[in-house]
Amino acid sequence: MRVHGRPYRTVWMEGRVVKLIEQRRLPHRFDILKCPTHRETAQAIASMAVRGAGAIGAAAGYAMAQAALEAPARAHGAFLEQAAATLRSTRPTARDLFYAIERVHDAMRRASTLAQAREAAVHEARCLADENADACERIGRLGEPLLPEGARVLTHCNAGWLAFVDWGSALAPVYQAHRRGKRPFVYATETRPRSQGAKLTAWELGEEGVPYALIADTACGWLFRQGNVDCVIVGADRIAANGDVANKIGTYTIALLAHHHRAPFYVAAPRSTFDASTPTGDAIVIEERGEEEVLSVSGLAADGSLQQVRVAAAGARAANPAFDVTPSALIRAFITDGGLLPPQPEAIAAFLQGAEDSAASEASRRG
Repeated sequence: MRVHGRPYRTVWMEGRVVKLIEQRRLPHRFDILKCPTHRETAQAIASMAVRGAGAIGAAAGYAMAQAALEAPARAHGAFLEQAAATLRSTRPTARDLFYAIERVHDAMRRASTLAQAREAAVHEARCLADENADACERIGRLGEPLLPEGARVLTHCNAGWLAFVDWGSALAPVYQAHRRGKRPFVYATETRPRSQGAKLTAWELGEEGVPYALIADTACGWLFRQGNVDCVIVGADRIAANGDVANKIGTYTIALLAHHHRAPFYVAAPRSTFDASTPTGDAIVIEERGEEEVLSVSGLAADGSLQQVRVAAAGARAANPAFDVTPSALIRAFITDGGLLPPQPEAIAAFLQGAEDSAASEASRRG
């Protein structure tokens, strides 16, 4: 990603320290948060200092590597199990988080000694992050042909650079189209209650130089009715075996609008977001976050300080589901690192089986 013209990743590891872009302070301040231990990295995930499916996954993988380095020799097994449990409890909906924990933990289990397990954990976490960035770059290349010259793209929440290690999922085709001179235009929803669209998507589109307009979530219907949306591209936090998609709250509403107005609705995601063990969207655990996110807003005050201000009446209560589920019937196609995929159980199963076969073949070649 580009920040003031300089390349960055969203999350990385130096020695035993995990470093990540502090997303809670964007767009007003650009800071790097340093997490010296796995518990601090877990807290960064839980507090949404780092957020987005792929970025959460990479951070969790690095946190497991930190735990491996921290584990005492006499009780390393129990220490790692507790670290994995701590990380699983941070964000229950995102599939990439669980995938990363399992993958790094499995790499450690295959090692013969504690020293080898530590080395394997760090190596696997770094491989996972690199694969995440590479997969999103492929999503961009494979999805770019879907966007005609001057395409007007609606996106919801943030599934760009900041949601993955690099490139992003939903915005990767937009960035590729922009760099090819196709002049895409993005409508970015503000995405209440945490305003990821206003704070993150708009910021990174501006850094890349992509023309955009920030809109209120409730403006989507009017844009569709005026014929101003050529397609919708969103990301995903978990994709069930039947193609149902859990994504940021409000995605389902936009999918219904797109269906009614016959605009293509695409979901961009790497393989790691698909979950064959979850049969349908009804089985996805939906995270319920604190009321304060709805009852207040945060932003830059006139004196330049970051402040939180209550907008609801004293004593008001709020419900705050962080995600909703979009049925597969509303999705035109998945844009994946393996190409376009129809939202059908058979196609998804074949896609995931192909990935497993490739991984097994690579493991056999290495070992």
